[in-house]
Amino acid sequence: MEIILEKIKNVIKKEIVEFEKQFINIIKSNVVLIDQITHYITHKKGKLIRPIFVFLIAKMLGTIQKKTYHTACLIELIHTATLVHDDVIDDSSLRRGSFSINAIWKNKIAVLIGDYLLSKSLLIATNNNYYDLLKIVCKTIKDMSEGELLQIEKSKKLNITEKIYNKIIYHKTASLIATSCEAGARSVNADKQTTLKMKKFGTFVGIAFQIKDDLFDYEEKKEDSIGKPVGIDLKERKITLPLIYTIQKASQKEQECILNFIKNYDEKKRHEIIYYIKKYRGLEYATQKMIKFRNNALDILKIYPEGRIKEALKIMVNFIVERNQ
Repeated sequence: MEIILEKIKNVIKKEIVEFEKQFINIIKSNVVLIDQITHYITHKKGKLIRPIFVFLIAKMLGTIQKKTYHTACLIELIHTATLVHDDVIDDSSLRRGSFSINAIWKNKIAVLIGDYLLSKSLLIATNNNYYDLLKIVCKTIKDMSEGELLQIEKSKKLNITEKIYNKIIYHKTASLIATSCEAGARSVNADKQTTLKMKKFGTFVGIAFQIKDDLFDYEEKKEDSIGKPVGIDLKERKITLPLIYTIQKASQKEQECILNFIKNYDEKKRHEIIYYIKKYRGLEYATQKMIKFRNNALDILKIYPEGRIKEALKIMVNFIVERNQ
């Protein structure tokens, strides 16, 4: 899968190299502790999915500008900040196979580093008078927070429907990918109709991305191979699409059993839950939904001229649903 991602990055190789330089400079600080932590973050970099979408969209629609680089940095700062905060919330000691910030520097410092990164993202927008970007990223940060809190609220009551699930995953994950695509279009002065199309494209991609992430929770893999703790969603009583569908299809007695397993979760109960999910083909249902959103995203690209950039975007969309971590 890494080979596929490198193939995509090769189309925007110059832009990615420049982005990484600018990102390192932006997060620098005069505070030694901050520099130590941000140095650790930049040397454990992830896939850069959101900056890649910024650059591919911008390049498909126009010419890369200074604002495009700033947009990519702004988006990645928000994403990194949310990962740091997520690890504190989930009490996770690993991130992408390495120790998380909270595991090394403890929760208090991890929360403050997340806040520092968020403030840096907003400063990029205000210092450069990107008030159009400021408006959409502030809304996105709000959406992401609401999505996480809505999921926590529903996990306590265990009364989540597919409609609520779609709302949660749009807010907590898809909204930032949608913003990446919308902001990429805005950075090259695309018209309003095109910008909205790119936001819709990013929404479909983002929903597919989160469904794929949720499917990982039911796989029999080591957590360092998929980048997040296996079974963490079930442990935290987060009811995702495979389970929602299973509960909907199960008999009342089975529903009661499944909900009891979730309330009193342990590794043995996990296998019992997966038994019912397999029985009612919950994984297949979620996969079909993911593919549908993938196809919706690809349909939006059809009106744009063929070329290396559009092909890379199509490969990127397929990578989202085919990745193994």
